[in-house]
Amino acid sequence: MQTFNWQTVDRTSPFTRLDFRTKLTMMIAITLIAFTWESPIAGGILTLIVAIACLFAGVKLNYLATILKFMLPFYLFLLITMGFFNIDQVKALTGKKELTTLLTIGGAKMSVEGTLYGLNIICKTLTMIFVIPLVIFTTDINQMIVSLTKARIPYKIVFIFSSTLRLFPLLAEETRSIIDAQRLRGLAIEKMGWIKKARVYATIAVPLILNAMAKSQKLEVVLQSKAFSGDPDRTFLHESVLTSIDYLMIGLFLLLLFGAIVLYFGWGVGKFPWLLY
Repeated sequence: MQTFNWQTVDRTSPFTRLDFRTKLTMMIAITLIAFTWESPIAGGILTLIVAIACLFAGVKLNYLATILKFMLPFYLFLLITMGFFNIDQVKALTGKKELTTLLTIGGAKMSVEGTLYGLNIICKTLTMIFVIPLVIFTTDINQMIVSLTKARIPYKIVFIFSSTLRLFPLLAEETRSIIDAQRLRGLAIEKMGWIKKARVYATIAVPLILNAMAKSQKLEVVLQSKAFSGDPDRTFLHESVLTSIDYLMIGLFLLLLFGAIVLYFGWGVGKFPWLLY
């Protein structure tokens, strides 16, 4: 059986050479910009840039496609609800008294402005989702731990975070083992409908949770036997050093965030009507 490993990029890029603290600054800056902007055009451009950066860094295209497939039902529901029901907020953003009708069903009207605002929310969420693998998948977990510790984040929090990242591959591997065992017993999951699949995966949850609890108890025993205290004053096998490139990139990301906020409040760049009306 193929062993499941935490997904990382399989090639070196400028993102893999950056310190995790630099990439963390990038993630915070991009997330705040995406959260601030209301324009679907500005948000779409930012989402496209982050997606291209993911592909350039080595994140698999099928991983991004899987995210889109998983989020597609939610996004369709979001577009419909925003188009039909988000009226007062869109009127306040555009300054219009009447919205442009896109579709009429009975007495309900789906507005163009509401649909565009729904697209803006989609771009926000996609940007925030895509930036996570851009940061996490391009960083070794050991280097991540050292960087977070040097950023003066409490070591107990860092340890919990790293343990969680290491636990996901184990849970995924156990899930695959349980599914393979069911296939050997003649259970054809691929030929089942969505309801039957949901029932099968629900039965997987029980042994998976029990195994996760057993592993957590073993980890607790190991930590107690080693007198783990969470003291940050410790030596590390791996080193994490901010280079001049890291300092330069941190400054650029902070400048980008500051510039985006100034343009938003000063000239309306990124507001909902920007380049639309």
